[in-house]
Amino acid sequence: MNPFGVHARSIELQDDELLVAARRDRCIQIGSLKTAPSIKTGFMGSTLNVSIDDGTSVALRGTKHSDAISFKESVQSNWVAHNTALFEKERSTIDDILRVIAKLSEPSCYPSAYLFSPTLVRAKALNSELLTKLPEEAIGVGVFEQIQSIQDFVQNAVVMRDQAIKKFETQQLPQWADFFDTFESNPLTPEQRISILADEDATLVLAGAGSGKTSVITAKAGYLIKSGIRQPEEILLLAFARDAAKEMSERIEERCGEPLEARTFHSLAYDIIGVVEGSKPALAAHATDDKAFMALIKEILRYLVHTVAEVSKSIIGWFSHARLEGKTEWDFKKKHDYYTYVEKMDLRTLQGEQVKSFEELMIANWLFENGIEYEYEPNYEHKVSEGGYRDYCPDFRLKKSGVYIEHFGVRRTKKNDGTYHLTTAPFVDREEYLEGMAWKRDIHSEHDTTLIETFSYEREDGRLLEALAEKIAPFETPNPRSRETLFDIVVEMKQADSFVQLIGTFLRHYKGGGYQLAECENKAGKLKLGRRATAFLSVFAPLYAEYQRRLDGRIDFEDMILRASNYVENGAYHSPFKHILVDEFQDISRSRGCLVQALKAQHVDARVFAVGDDWQSIYRFAGSDINLMRGFGQEFGGAFDGRSDVHRVVDLGRTFRSVDQIAYAAKKFVLQNPVQLKKTVIPAGTADHPALRVVSTYRHDADEKLKQVLRSLHEIAVSKRKPESVLLLGRYRYLAPSNLAQLRREFPSLNISFRTIHSSKGLEADHVILLNLYRGRTGFPSEIVDDPLLNLVSPDAEPFENAEERRVMYVALTRARHTVTLMGSASKQSAFVTELLADPEYGVSGSEALDEVNHICGECGGQLLAFPTKNGRTWYRCEHAELCGYSLNACSECGSGLPEKRDKSGMKTCTCGALYPSCPQCENGWLVERRGRYGRFLGCVSFPRCKGKAKAT
Repeated sequence: MNPFGVHARSIELQDDELLVAARRDRCIQIGSLKTAPSIKTGFMGSTLNVSIDDGTSVALRGTKHSDAISFKESVQSNWVAHNTALFEKERSTIDDILRVIAKLSEPSCYPSAYLFSPTLVRAKALNSELLTKLPEEAIGVGVFEQIQSIQDFVQNAVVMRDQAIKKFETQQLPQWADFFDTFESNPLTPEQRISILADEDATLVLAGAGSGKTSVITAKAGYLIKSGIRQPEEILLLAFARDAAKEMSERIEERCGEPLEARTFHSLAYDIIGVVEGSKPALAAHATDDKAFMALIKEILRYLVHTVAEVSKSIIGWFSHARLEGKTEWDFKKKHDYYTYVEKMDLRTLQGEQVKSFEELMIANWLFENGIEYEYEPNYEHKVSEGGYRDYCPDFRLKKSGVYIEHFGVRRTKKNDGTYHLTTAPFVDREEYLEGMAWKRDIHSEHDTTLIETFSYEREDGRLLEALAEKIAPFETPNPRSRETLFDIVVEMKQADSFVQLIGTFLRHYKGGGYQLAECENKAGKLKLGRRATAFLSVFAPLYAEYQRRLDGRIDFEDMILRASNYVENGAYHSPFKHILVDEFQDISRSRGCLVQALKAQHVDARVFAVGDDWQSIYRFAGSDINLMRGFGQEFGGAFDGRSDVHRVVDLGRTFRSVDQIAYAAKKFVLQNPVQLKKTVIPAGTADHPALRVVSTYRHDADEKLKQVLRSLHEIAVSKRKPESVLLLGRYRYLAPSNLAQLRREFPSLNISFRTIHSSKGLEADHVILLNLYRGRTGFPSEIVDDPLLNLVSPDAEPFENAEERRVMYVALTRARHTVTLMGSASKQSAFVTELLADPEYGVSGSEALDEVNHICGECGGQLLAFPTKNGRTWYRCEHAELCGYSLNACSECGSGLPEKRDKSGMKTCTCGALYPSCPQCENGWLVERRGRYGRFLGCVSFPRCKGKAKAT
């Protein structure tokens, strides 16, 4: 049996070859033997085995044992001599490898992957081709120890390099102690020192809020110069803003005595273009001005509306209804979830009113587009009480003809007998709804008013608007408004602003990432973004073409970066930079990342040193791509021992800003998104008092409650006998208090300022107050920023809900040293505030808001919110005031509490101790004594909405 070998008739050694006579003769080079020949003795003589590198073998059976021994010794002697000669021939290579290995034992510089990877590749090849074939007895102990040293390196390269890194840093820390102690006014932390010494092919420093990132990147540049690792002209220090670049340049020159100019990405790219082309192309006027950029997008939309009929139709269609997801009541199991969705979508018509369903929006906008004047939910012309508790208000009334429209939320299925069975949404009582439909028909019949009926099943069939047009035709003639007029109305009502922001953000990502329209269309299908994505791309494609046309030979920032990257990649530009230091790395865009990669690729010893915090990545609208930081190793890492993503991550951990309650709460909050990089957080101190607080406000008392918060902070400042800084933060610029100057005069011990959260990045204050935290499309979290459409121009989607807005909230929280006050909305509480209040681990105080969470609306499942009345009592109303409308008065005994069911007796108890019988018909109500035609009885406190009653005892 010799399945992988050859049974030889004879084997002959001639010089450095073995001649094998077999069924197929072959010639084996002595150097291709895997091992020395072996001999196995048997009854029929000895068998000589020869193993070859290619996995085959040759066996010669029945040989005389003494002949086999003699032949084996001859072959082995030749084989050892051959390999020993090769070993000596490779002596210079072997000595080079041994010298490199020695450097790992006593590293004089940081053992970066690029320094050792070529040597490891050579060592592995040498080991497999030669070293494994040299037995100790053949080459002597001294040489064999060298072989073992190389083989140990081959097998344990990663461990050896890690040990070398640790040894180097241990040696360097005391040598550079004076530099680290004096570079800043305060000595650098241990984590900062390690980050500066780290010099991997790609090094990422995770610098959380207030951890001293600017100190790290400037000290790194200083260290490279002072140590002689690099000359100033070999260091590229990149920042995103001119002010930040200027500050870093000044700090380095002041502390190191060497001029080193920090650059912005755009100034670097512009210079690269100038060097290659001999002159710099003109820059588009909007390139340096976000407001001008957004104004240009709006102007292009207006131009397309006026000039291209098909595109005009798409644009108006977007504002009419295509911008929304278009979910219906049937997509929700709970009424509260549906109401929350409707409020979040902000179903605002072209005429300006908010409606209660997507289908009502379609109807209202069709009427408006076709010049048919209407009223939404007008009072019926005859005073009729709908269901006994409010005046009847039909969905629409056409002003000219007086015709009413009721849209009924019913679908239908055809039965076997040809009739239809009507169904309602999962959370709707079908029988009650159908009774309501019949009641409305009877009312119009009784008062001889004309009623047009539309139905959800018509939209399901794809003909809602077509059916509406047919039903209206006998009563009114459409007079369509021009699309130009419609667009001007949309702009005037501020409904275009969010779309302009979305399409501007999309354009920057699209252009900077080098995307194609077909690519976006395919991705839209994979992400199941449906008709909304199709409608958006039908507007974006012509807008982008017009945008490019208007550049007219000028370039924008995306062009600038992409053109510079191309020049670096194709070698037209020769980079002098061997250390590329990037500040605020979490804000890097795909195109900027390509530029850094191209610069690094020009030199084998070039390194990238990036400082950033993915928890503070909040500039997606400006093109930033957080995936570049999350995939840092794959994008910028070096190669070593079979890996191509070798990089170093240093976590600074320590914050010099926030106390423990704020720092830990902010960390827990941002890490709810599991893809955020994990970081250590060491707070600046321990809070003596609750540091996080929620104050729930209503429209009428928001200003007064802000003053109350400022008053309490003013008292703290007075007690400390020193001013306290207060930073008012708003998600949007328009949230700035109009009376800011008055507040400063009223509270002289407070240094009060206002910033948007985005513009506050890098700032800090003793106290932070977040203003107007409410739920809605333009609330906080904003539904615009995390629009799923942006995933079409991002390599990896962020599936976590409100991912970017969560990071915006983290930035807001971590501006504070001592306290954060969240000014929440009692009627439309922000989902973020609700989350912070719901989990005790956040340590958020705000008992008033917490109490409100416990009162659930029995009609829809939302929250019942307490509102003060003029007479000092309390009135409770559902959070979904416009959609649900449920309300009831507080306990008649105390005037503030809300009786709740406490035991199995059927009685409800108020916090004041008052007892009431539970209403047998509704969830929230209780029975109180009333007088009727037949004397006393117990009726529901919610009468006439609820007619629950019982006999008086």
